Amino acid sequence: MHKRKWLPVALAVFSAATLTASLAYGVTANELPEDAPADKAFGQLEQVHAFYDAMPTGVTVTETGRIFVNFPRWGDNVPFTVGEIRDGQVVAYPDLAINKEHPGDPRAGLISVQSVVADGQGRVWLLDTAAPGFSKPVPGGAKLMAVDLATNRIVKRLVFPDNVMLPSTYVNDMRFDFRKGAEGTVYVTDSSLSGPGAIIVMDIATGQAIRRLSGAAATSVAPDFVPVVEGIPVMVDGAGGTRKPLGVASDGIALSADGKTLYFTPLSSRHLYSVPTALLNDKRVSEQQLVKAVQDLGEKGASDGLEADAAGAIYAGDYEHNSIRKRLPDGRWETLVHDPRLLWPDTLSIGPDGYLYFTANQLHRQAAFRSGQDQRVKPYSLMRLKIGAAPAPTR
Repeated sequence: MHKRKWLPVALAVFSAATLTASLAYGVTANELPEDAPADKAFGQLEQVHAFYDAMPTGVTVTETGRIFVNFPRWGDNVPFTVGEIRDGQVVAYPDLAINKEHPGDPRAGLISVQSVVADGQGRVWLLDTAAPGFSKPVPGGAKLMAVDLATNRIVKRLVFPDNVMLPSTYVNDMRFDFRKGAEGTVYVTDSSLSGPGAIIVMDIATGQAIRRLSGAAATSVAPDFVPVVEGIPVMVDGAGGTRKPLGVASDGIALSADGKTLYFTPLSSRHLYSVPTALLNDKRVSEQQLVKAVQDLGEKGASDGLEADAAGAIYAGDYEHNSIRKRLPDGRWETLVHDPRLLWPDTLSIGPDGYLYFTANQLHRQAAFRSGQDQRVKPYSLMRLKIGAAPAPTR
């Protein structure tokens, strides 16, 4: 009994002696000094606006320099889903009344706007998912509204027809081309979280639309894709209490300066894809033919936004690396800015001042991705970066 009583003590002494021996040759461990080599930021970011309330996603800058932003209804307190930045404040646009759902007429009010885009022709377009919290879209509620910038009045409403709307559809971003169709053509990504991704092609004059590349590999979540931001995988609830990687289909979209090429990417992918717009618009081209015409332009990083300039370059966020990247016309990529404060770069927009504008909204820190804990730290930011380029023309 006496020997057993002291056995744990003997083992402890032995373990301590072993540890001491391992450090006997001058090996020590100290806290890592603050001035140790570290990841280095580069590129000159400027903050245009700080948001202390709801989280923004989209931003657009008009040809006269007006700035519009939107706030999807994902759980934050969102008094208005579209706003304009005026004199340092965000005010409801075009007014507060239109920023509310009208239960008796889903096409009348804005339910949950995911993106805003100035078309370069004196209007700003508002893309209403009609799917707050990524719910099933309200029937007849998913739509486009065009607001005349001179009068701040709605001049066009286009409700997405039933043939392009699925129960899982989440209309996300859009680009305009007024060289096609009597009043132009708009391309919209369906970035579904649970169903097929797609490109929706709509004729502005008639409101008629078709789904293209629906469920194709290029518009779908990349197999085995696991987004990692700030060193943490971005996971959501799965079946049976499990967690699975965030999976979002076709999201970012950009139109070439000549209107001949549409660029797009799933949010849950690191690849950039392109397709000729002539084929997208031609109903005689089968889906099989269209899929074969899609080009995989290689890796660019994982993006939640794309933009094109007038000189043939493409810009993409890289949310895994707190960066904005540029694809040169010859296909080479360069990183324009890398900064730890660039937490989830979202929508991109080129202003008439030669700056690239984008939101940094900490999307990945939302409670849904952090096991129920909202880890976002306000303010969210609207930032800009000098690129010395003009936006791609729409006409």
